[in-house]
Amino acid sequence: MAWFERIAGLLAGKDERLPLERDGGLQVAVAALLVEAALMDERFDAAERHTIAELLAIRFELTADQAQSLLASAENAVRQSTQLFRFTQSIAEKLDTAERARIVEMLWEVAYADGVLSPQEDALIRRIAGLVYVDDSARMAARQRVRRRQGLQN
Repeated sequence: MAWFERIAGLLAGKDERLPLERDGGLQVAVAALLVEAALMDERFDAAERHTIAELLAIRFELTADQAQSLLASAENAVRQSTQLFRFTQSIAEKLDTAERARIVEMLWEVAYADGVLSPQEDALIRRIAGLVYVDDSARMAARQRVRRRQGLQN
């Protein structure tokens, strides 16, 4: 949505709040990292797609259609990009420590969406966590929270 449409909507009384930011670039960056995690094991299945769309809808207070649109934009961004830095830089610059740790937790949710954590997914999350300045203890705490929610053995 163009900036002038947002302003017109606000003037008309529509509340289009997105928590933490109104920057679609950040949303695409987060979504792209989630897509990267899903693609890491060379399978992007329905469970992973559903998990990503649900996480995006919750995180950014989106409707299901908006979350699907964001997911499509992220998939396109991933196809056009050759490196993670473009996405991680935006997250590292715009989010505080707790918010970056939540993004890492979202990555774990995607990685475990199909019930199996591949070594490639684990390595990718470790790499992304480092690039967004989430330390090892916060990364592992996020992993344990996801495993508990999913009923997996610790």
